[in-house]
Parts: sequence; C-alpha cells; structure tokens
Amino acid sequence: MTVSLREVNQKILGYVSLTFLGYFTIGLSLATLPIFIHQTLGFNTIVAGLVISIQYIATFLLRGYAGKIVDTKGPKVSVLRSMLFFAMSGVLLLLVFLFKSQPFISLGLLVITRLLTGIAEGMVGASPINWALMELGDEHAAKAISFNGIASYGALAIGAPLGVLMVNHISYEALGVLTIVVGILGYVYCRSKTPYRVVRKRTEKVSFKRVLLLVAPFGICLALGGLGFGSISTFMTLYYEHFDWQNGASCLTVFGIFFILTRLVFNKVIDQYGGLKVALLSLFVESLGLLTIATVINPIWTLLGAALTGLGFSLVFPALGVEAIKRVDQSQQGSALAAYGLFIDISLGITGPLIGFVANNMGMGAIYHFSSIMVAIGFAVVGNLIYTKRKALA
Repeated sequence: MTVSLREVNQKILGYVSLTFLGYFTIGLSLATLPIFIHQTLGFNTIVAGLVISIQYIATFLLRGYAGKIVDTKGPKVSVLRSMLFFAMSGVLLLLVFLFKSQPFISLGLLVITRLLTGIAEGMVGASPINWALMELGDEHAAKAISFNGIASYGALAIGAPLGVLMVNHISYEALGVLTIVVGILGYVYCRSKTPYRVVRKRTEKVSFKRVLLLVAPFGICLALGGLGFGSISTFMTLYYEHFDWQNGASCLTVFGIFFILTRLVFNKVIDQYGGLKVALLSLFVESLGLLTIATVINPIWTLLGAALTGLGFSLVFPALGVEAIKRVDQSQQGSALAAYGLFIDISLGITGPLIGFVANNMGMGAIYHFSSIMVAIGFAVVGNLIYTKRKALA
C-alpha cells in the first residue's frame, strides 16, 4: 500500500511525540538543577556536574536492555516502562525540593532521581524511531531519526526556560508535580497506540557486543560532538552566573530553535550527500560555535555561539546514525540504534564531571575552549573515516 508523504510525516510525528513528552520532563529541571545544587545546597561545580551526569550513566546501562526489548517484545513495551519511570522520577524530585533545607538528604534523593530519569531516558531512547520503522520501513530511517531529534531537543528547549520560570514565579516543587503529570500523560497516550513487533527472519544471531563494535566508529564521532551540547546544557546557566548575566536558559532555547530549524530546512541533505559528509560539515560548524562562546565574552555573542552550536550539532546524530544502521541486519536495528545511542550517553555522562573539573581548575572561562577542541577532534575523526572509505573504494 502506497503511503503519501503527509501520512508518513503524521505517523512519524505520532511516535516521536512520545519522545517529546519524555525529554520535556528532563528539560524542566535541566537549567535549574545545577544552580540548585551549587547555590541552594552549597556544593561545588564538580559535584553539580557529577550529579547531573549520573542520569546518563543509568541511560548508558539501559540502552542495551531497551534495544533487546524492542527487538523481541516491540517498542511499545519499552516506551510504557519509560513513562512510568519518568513519573516516578517526578515523585522523587518533589521530595528533593521538600528536603532542600537538609543538603545531604536532598542531594542523596537527587542522585536517585537522576538515576530514575536516566533509566526512563534509556527506555524511551530510540524506541519511537524503531516503532516508526516497523510500520513505515527502513527507507524513512533518516527522517525518523531527524524527527526524533527535533522532538527531544525541542522538548529540552521548551522545558528548560519553562522550568526556570516555574521556579522563579511558582516554586521548585511545581517542577516535580508537572513531571509526574507529564509522565502519566505519556503512559496513557502510549497505551492508545498500536503495538508492532519485528518480523524475524532466520539470520545469524549477533551479540550486542558485536553490534556495539560495528557502530563504534560512528558512535565515537557522535560522542565527541555531544560534548558541545553537554557543556551548554549542563553549565551554561552557571556560566551566565559567573559573568553576572541574566537568562542563562535562553541559550538552551536558542540552541534548540536552531537545532530544530536545521533539521526541518536541511532534512534531505543526508540522503543527497551521505551521512559522513554532512557530519563533517556539522562538526566544523559546532566547533566554530563553541569557539565563538569561548573567545567573545559577551551575552549577545554567546547566543550567536549557541545558535551555531545548535545548527552544527543538529545533523550529527542522524547523519552518523544512518551510516551506523547500514552495518547490521534489519532484525538487529533496535540493538544497533541502542548501541549507537550509548555513545551520546557516554558523552553526556562524562561531560558534567569533566567540564566541572576544567571549570574548577582552569576557571569557568575555559570550559568552551575545551569543548571546542573536543568537537574539533570529532571533525578530524570523521575526516579520517571519509578518507578510509574513499581509499577502500579506489
């Protein structure tokens, strides 16, 4: 049966809206927690970065499990569980803020909260992408990955400033309540959708470790690119505080807007020019954006740098992801996307303590110089992959 382009877009949006709900709950507290840990609870920037990054450790550990569930039981099961964990994280987040007068208890509860959030993120992860591909076919992989990214980073761009507004005009506790509500809403919406399971053919069984090794070259480049996003999402509000600027969350919004616009405007370039070429240019632009933030200490230029970083990072995940899933059979695509996603988890997981260490020892002003260099290394690695591919084809 022929499906029109409009119907394809509608079906993909129906699935990635689940990603939006999950990442919206993450975004709500993203810009407020570093300041809460550093200023309200009184812990240093290394602790703040470490606690924020604990989420990504849990996500890392759950990716393989989620991929296996998608390949065996279908993506609906994985998404339903993720929404329950998001709702549970909201309950714990509410307790975190209620115990803010007792810093160590509050911090301990926050560690558990971040772990639950990480589990939820790991379970939702690439599941909506796989759900869309099971219904629509692999030919829509680039679009499904792109739309999923728009949903996730768009949710962060909306959730982060909304969270700041809620803290400033209502209370910290309101964040916990809204997180619970969104998690329950996501669960109910997911229950209403048709489940799909992969039709298994007789193929050689491939271990998750083997799949991980197959996608690793692309994942490493993704991880290096992810350091740029991680440094903005985790430390930009503290960076603004350091220079006595206002509205640090606005950088996350600007990043998200340009991230989304880039995917909407340039959604066909991966199919036209290939994933590696697009990733090469994207990492160059991202590195340039971070360098702009680092070298011109001015809030307006910082917003411009965030815009360039969002523009650059936008296509890195789908460009390299399309290359990654070409390495495996259709029956292992859930595991391949999960394995590929592990690298962004590793990246965001180490960004907090790593950037916190740089800030603590070299000063807050050094963190974006460092991030720019890391992304530039990713640019060089992609360049080497292109060179190796051309040499093999020669």
